[in-house]
Amino acid sequence: MSKYLKFNTPASKNSGDLASDYKLANHGLVHLDKVFWNLPIESLYEEAIFRGEGSLVKGGAFVVNTGKWTARAANDKYIVSEATTKDKIWWGVYNRPLEADKFSGVITRIQAFLQGEELFVQDCFVGSDSDYRVPIRVITTTAWQSFFAKNMFISPKNKEEYRKHIPEFTIIVAPSFKLDPRIDGTKTETGVMINFQQRLAVIANTSYAGEIKKTAFTIMNYLKPLEGVMAMHCSANVGKGGDVALFFGLSGTGKTTLSADPNRDLIGDDEHGWSDSGVFNFENGCYAKVIHLSQKSEPEIYECTRKYGTILENVVFDSTTRKIDLDDEQFTENTRASYPLEFIANSIPEKMTKTHPKNVIFLTCDATGVLPPIAKLDMEQAIYHFISGYTSKIAGTEIGLGVEPEITFSACFGAPFMVHHPFYYANLLREKMEQFGAKCWLINTGWVGGKFGVGKRVSIKHTRNMLNAILNGDLDSVEFVKDRVFGFEIPLSCPNVPESVLDPSTAWHDKEEYWSKYDSLATRYIENFKLFLDGCPQSILNAGPKRVLI
Repeated sequence: MSKYLKFNTPASKNSGDLASDYKLANHGLVHLDKVFWNLPIESLYEEAIFRGEGSLVKGGAFVVNTGKWTARAANDKYIVSEATTKDKIWWGVYNRPLEADKFSGVITRIQAFLQGEELFVQDCFVGSDSDYRVPIRVITTTAWQSFFAKNMFISPKNKEEYRKHIPEFTIIVAPSFKLDPRIDGTKTETGVMINFQQRLAVIANTSYAGEIKKTAFTIMNYLKPLEGVMAMHCSANVGKGGDVALFFGLSGTGKTTLSADPNRDLIGDDEHGWSDSGVFNFENGCYAKVIHLSQKSEPEIYECTRKYGTILENVVFDSTTRKIDLDDEQFTENTRASYPLEFIANSIPEKMTKTHPKNVIFLTCDATGVLPPIAKLDMEQAIYHFISGYTSKIAGTEIGLGVEPEITFSACFGAPFMVHHPFYYANLLREKMEQFGAKCWLINTGWVGGKFGVGKRVSIKHTRNMLNAILNGDLDSVEFVKDRVFGFEIPLSCPNVPESVLDPSTAWHDKEEYWSKYDSLATRYIENFKLFLDGCPQSILNAGPKRVLI
């Protein structure tokens, strides 16, 4: 900014006050105009507004529009194929190999591209447990994305810690840098590239801040399992007695909503590690989907959209009154709020607990309307469903998704971020669950009475009551019945939930159509699991569904 206007921006005088001794020249970034080191939120607000990157709205939140990129560019993620890690990577649609020389070429051009520019740096940690945290550095060309990194990751405690900070992994974010598929080996001009040997990642030609968050998550998903820590795409909370609950699921299945329970303390809403010492949050903040957010049903998250310190992505607001409209989808259905975890009143300041999960809950959004809203799984069934990761992608969460949910199988309930083979994570999950005696449940937050467009979504009230019954142990003494297709156990009764809700077939007028759809879903499970037959124990295969209309 000063390069063009020849006068100081709001934070210019203090840009180096929290600088690390490990300078950007170590990353090959030289001949820069100015570097803004580890600015606090207040300074980042001033810089972002001064630079026209977004707007202040009623209540104090900062609204930014990310333009073309309103979701993750899932088809543009690459892992550099090199000798030290290539045998450990689960290569395929989510981990596309990129030649090392192609990555080197991209880095060289970015280093040249950023000369003469102003950059923002956030030195921080991923992982609240000091025994397992990873020091990282996020380098951005915009103040608001530095603000995002400040919200989402864990900051050093004082000036001396900043000075001594040396990143083990660095993420360079360059939204205006376009790749060239002809020479870079990419599919488009956009790319998210991770090099585990060089401990360096690049996010190019996308402004969507979720790429920063998920790149850090992908890094942890590779590094932590090698240390025996289960890396999980889940939210987590803990009861007054120390009983931890984990909620696995893709975006839109209810991880954030269901874990924000006023009767339990929140550990985190999206990314965690499970070590032999307990459960710890990878992050400092939350990144919640806020389209059609209800003040009545989700009061804690709703209030965060009105707070100073929150970033609102692609949320519509009135430029005169500065009031936001959470129901307006004109930019995307994937509107987001980034805010510190401390904004949730019952969150744990340490973002970790030394106790272990008693309940592991898989959240699925069944768009076919046939799965029961709650089921209890035995260990083999738990591993089968974990590897399958059945759900529906909700509109807006990835580029290219339409209005109608897209049925998908996402291994480990987070395949786009898993770097090792799903068996690697599944074996770790089994070890932890068996070691600490955790029970496993499947909760369907999708449709009942028919598929999307015919039936309706399961009431959040009923889902919460079923969840409360699990966590309070109210289902320990009720009678269960075995499901005809999947063989898991379905409770015949649940406190504060009508018995008809527990049996999804009762909501279908045409029972033959119901069983036909259920059989069709079983077929899709079976076909998907063929991807994992090699080396899969027979006990896991036996835990899968059985067709009823053969």
